[in-house]
Amino acid sequence: MSQLKEQEAPKDPEQLAAGTDPEPAVSEQELDEILKKVDKESTFRRLEGVQRRIVFLVAVGFSLFQVYTGAFGMFAAQKQRSIHLAFALTLVYLLYPFRVKNASDRLSWYHYLFAAVAGFIGLYMTLNYTRIMEAGGDYSRLDYLAGAIGILLTLEAARRVVGLPMVIIASTFLLYAYFGPYFPGFLTHRGYSIERIVSHMYFTTEGILGIPLGVSASFIFLFILFRTFLDRTGIAKLFIDIANSVAGWASGGPAKVAVISSALEGTYSGSSVANTVGSGSFTIPMMKKLGYRPEFAGAVEASASTGGQIMPPIMGAAAFLMAEFIGIPYIEIAKAAAIPAGLYFVGVLIEVHLEAKRCGLRGLTADEIPRFFSVVKRRLHLFIPMVVLFYILIEGYTPSFAALMGLLVAIVAGFPLKETRMGFMDILAALEAGARGALGVAIACATAGIMVGVVTLTGIGLKMAGGLVDLAGGNLLLSLAFTMVASIILGMGVPTTATYVICSTIAAPALVMQGVPVLAAHMFVFYFGIVADITPPVALAAYAGASIARANPFRTALESTKLAIGAVIVPYVFCYNPSLLLIDTTAVQLIQNLITASCGMFGVGAAMIGFCWTDMHPAERLLFLGGGLLLIDPATFSDISGLGLLVLGLALQWRKRRMQLASSGAAKPL
Repeated sequence: MSQLKEQEAPKDPEQLAAGTDPEPAVSEQELDEILKKVDKESTFRRLEGVQRRIVFLVAVGFSLFQVYTGAFGMFAAQKQRSIHLAFALTLVYLLYPFRVKNASDRLSWYHYLFAAVAGFIGLYMTLNYTRIMEAGGDYSRLDYLAGAIGILLTLEAARRVVGLPMVIIASTFLLYAYFGPYFPGFLTHRGYSIERIVSHMYFTTEGILGIPLGVSASFIFLFILFRTFLDRTGIAKLFIDIANSVAGWASGGPAKVAVISSALEGTYSGSSVANTVGSGSFTIPMMKKLGYRPEFAGAVEASASTGGQIMPPIMGAAAFLMAEFIGIPYIEIAKAAAIPAGLYFVGVLIEVHLEAKRCGLRGLTADEIPRFFSVVKRRLHLFIPMVVLFYILIEGYTPSFAALMGLLVAIVAGFPLKETRMGFMDILAALEAGARGALGVAIACATAGIMVGVVTLTGIGLKMAGGLVDLAGGNLLLSLAFTMVASIILGMGVPTTATYVICSTIAAPALVMQGVPVLAAHMFVFYFGIVADITPPVALAAYAGASIARANPFRTALESTKLAIGAVIVPYVFCYNPSLLLIDTTAVQLIQNLITASCGMFGVGAAMIGFCWTDMHPAERLLFLGGGLLLIDPATFSDISGLGLLVLGLALQWRKRRMQLASSGAAKPL
């Protein structure tokens, strides 16, 4: 979620002694420029002096407010969300320029004025809470004016920190609410006055101050803060070191390091682009050095980093919204996501391995690999906050309490080593970074609230769901395909949180109407909103990886899509057979599903790369693909059929390889 670059982790003395500290081939300035190009949240002003200190105080105040309410109890819903919005708007108007091109890194008087007005309007609900609650809908002209300005300021903030596509979508929703009578067919409605729209959007819990912003103010902010404190301890570098020691020696080791470290990093970070840039600055140059094509190297990191949003225990921000929307504990969402996430990373790892074998790539030398026990022994304590957080979630406590406890433990856990210890100024810096990192999510959630508000005001959600079912002719596969396309298209222009909000209110009900379990339907749209980060033509994570690899962006996006094929296939499977989400399954069935689905991912991965023991004929690729797809589907008949096709494909590959070896041996001189 946070798009700010992580603080450089301190170097491990033992690793330095071994000469294995990997220096990034991309400078910090280049990484900054890459983030500015592909990530809207990274286009903030780099302030200095007094102006820097003003922003610092506001950001730290934002974090302290969230920590205080997380520890001692939230305010009334509209007050909590109003204050959260006020802080976010103030920081956005201070940090993000009206135009990125030729923007100054200094603030003028009118920037402070805009920030002050935005902060006041954000606080308007809190300052007038009792009167507005007692008004019973009888609002004053000043109330309507404040509400209208609040909507405009939220949309402008979204343009600055999230991007224009989301503003266009939200504005289209608002126009639909007003011009309802002029829409055709089932889309028509009686239309609402500007006053009705403004009051619904700004003074109720159905619009800007609705559930999405409530989840941001209650849960998401604290988890972003928790991740920021973990980053300060150097845990991201620890993950890279562990992955290096485990897989660096294998064929194409650096690519496997990228996958494993990104999977580990995904357990606490839910940002595709930030993860790609953060760990990719180390792993992508290593992959290129060993012989991987630049496009493939960038794609490996992008696809692996994108998987972080579906990796428990801390998934992307939309997962917290999902828990709120469908009314189940967040830990149940995390449990359900475990097997699909595992299959996703298994699929990427298999394709990376087969590509390395196909190209004859070696692993790292012994001198280049850190010693596993040395790494773990020295910095094992950095895992304690993650263990504590996961335990608290399993015990049934709220996500906000779990994040808060994890944050406190992260501070304590860093004390044993000087390089991981946080002093007072380090804690303040983490509080500031956490607030900055939460701005994109907070503004996206506020803007998504506008869309939810229009849906609840006009009833368009059920109408669209019914229309989608009719368009698909009641065919579930077509409904899933239409939903997938809509999710990916929306995800190309807006963050995953907003994509999920739109699709969960419009498309997910259509899937539920056709018998898909609620959790599976919502997980389906969640997955495809994430896949948009690596799906051309707008694939931000893939473009970030391509920039580091100095590769063709479009080709890198295509390679990323191929590597992430598991994220495309698995959602279809768990909609037809929800046992992959631990719905109505036994332990025996679970083990069987894990084994067969993993074999299935091998078949699909081999088909994508076109190699197993040797290069594949198109017919062989079809055998592996068909067998893999059947094995991923957790049903007895499909498992037997898939296993048969896969065995046949393996036999053909083995025979072809034996013939090649015999031929090459006969050709050798005596």
